Amino acid sequence: MPITSSAKKAARASLTKRAFNERRKRAMKENVKAVKKLVAEKKVSEAESLLPKAYKAIDKAAKGNTIKKNTASRTKSRLTQLVRKSK
Repeated sequence: MPITSSAKKAARASLTKRAFNERRKRAMKENVKAVKKLVAEKKVSEAESLLPKAYKAIDKAAKGNTIKKNTASRTKSRLTQLVRKSK
């Protein structure tokens, strides 16, 4: 357990950041899963319309350092490739 006041404050801040990061990560994963599900169901036009939303969630996660920049880039690339191949 934290003893000093600065350590207590750091622990509180850590919990706040963790909650925020989890929210960003969950939003990203949900959007990516939605696109993949639509592609699997052969609903390519719907998947294409959902791509910008997924991009936005991925970019927000990368901007806040929830995920690394290259991870975001790779995820977006693979999503786009998946949608284009299914056409």
